[in-house]
Amino acid sequence: MTDQISTINPTTGEQIATYDLMTDAEWQSAVDACHEAFLSWKGRSLEDRAKVLKGIGQALRDNQDELAKLMTEEMGKVLSHSYQEIALCAAICDWTAENGPKELADEERPLMGGEKGIVTYSPIGVIYGIQPWNFPSYQVIRYSIANLMAGNGVLLKHAESVTGSGLLLEKIFREGGLPEGLFTVLRITHDQSDKIIAYDKVRGVTLTGSPGAGGIVAEQAGKALKKSVLELGSNDAYIVLEDADLDQAVEQCVMGRVYNNGETCVSAKRFIVVDALYDAFRERFVEKMKALKSGDPTAEDTDLGPMAREDLRDGLHQQVQDSVKNGAKATVGGEMPGGPGFFYPATVLEDVKPGQPAYDDELFGPVASLIRAKDADDAMRIANDSRFGLGGAIFSKDVEKATRLASEHFDTGMVFINGFGLAVPNMPFGGVKDSGYGREHGGFGMKEFVNAKAIQVKAA
Repeated sequence: MTDQISTINPTTGEQIATYDLMTDAEWQSAVDACHEAFLSWKGRSLEDRAKVLKGIGQALRDNQDELAKLMTEEMGKVLSHSYQEIALCAAICDWTAENGPKELADEERPLMGGEKGIVTYSPIGVIYGIQPWNFPSYQVIRYSIANLMAGNGVLLKHAESVTGSGLLLEKIFREGGLPEGLFTVLRITHDQSDKIIAYDKVRGVTLTGSPGAGGIVAEQAGKALKKSVLELGSNDAYIVLEDADLDQAVEQCVMGRVYNNGETCVSAKRFIVVDALYDAFRERFVEKMKALKSGDPTAEDTDLGPMAREDLRDGLHQQVQDSVKNGAKATVGGEMPGGPGFFYPATVLEDVKPGQPAYDDELFGPVASLIRAKDADDAMRIANDSRFGLGGAIFSKDVEKATRLASEHFDTGMVFINGFGLAVPNMPFGGVKDSGYGREHGGFGMKEFVNAKAIQVKAA
């Protein structure tokens, strides 16, 4: 086993940096220190915690140039998307600071016989986060800020390929005023990660990743009788109905497929278009996908950067090839490019049917699956014909009808009407089925890892 990990620039394929892995004694010391910091932090008022979170948001803005450049260097996202990610992270800090004290305040409830009931949200301890590479800052902020507001301590095992971004975030958190030890990046192996889940000073586990990884972590957490929150990706369906604004639908669907180089869990992946509009949508969608410029993610005119790792690029290409072998047609792209870096072209697959990866699985990259539906009912049937359920969208000028379909029939955690959407601080984020369980944002994430304690008071 190597005692180091390396980060690789996906634009060039060249090494960026190496980092020493922690020994068992080092990670145990870090977890113990986080627990000790928690014992002090939980005693601070909600308002005091909020001030620190506000400081972290400002520190993110103060360090945005360095952080944006590093994220783009480590995982290949277009530089403007890195800046947008940091802006979202700072907004999450601000929203949590402003709303956390109210969300977590004690609640009084009248009881029978004139007794008084109090519900208090008590922090439970150290929360361990296992996070992916596609949003190196946002994935960390999403769970850590909510848990720090709740009074918990936070540990991070970041994806190895964005180790530098994780360590820079640790520095930014301290610069923002967070006490030493309360947020710590663990440079560890998978075997060490298993030990941390079982460690008695760790009280909860949250993971964003694949369904396979989620199943393993959920099993380990369950065996240790610890709560877990899982966000496990999806193959989100974007439904285009007969009365959709075609220009709007095409523009939003293309953006939804290639934003962040197509490496987004809650993004457009399957495009289900009713028969009456299919040909017109297909023509414009294919034209726009074909026109996207791939290249250096730091260049202002680049639409699509490289994929984050070579193995991810190769795996996506295999999914495309397997889909074509099983009847799909690559109308645009679908060929492995030459040259340095881990680039993959914007690709459109048609004749997509069950039994193909393009229909059944998550294609985590700039590959779009076009599917023809008879009508709105058939489109909704196809959309829900998935083991996943993270997000989705409906395009229709009849907003009332689209909202009703979203509310009553879409079997996902999030639905966007007439647009492509990502996370927002004041709305819940999470999925159902193989997309995981639990919620983050909107106040929900602050209460995932707290003890909702019932206190019943009888007059003396």
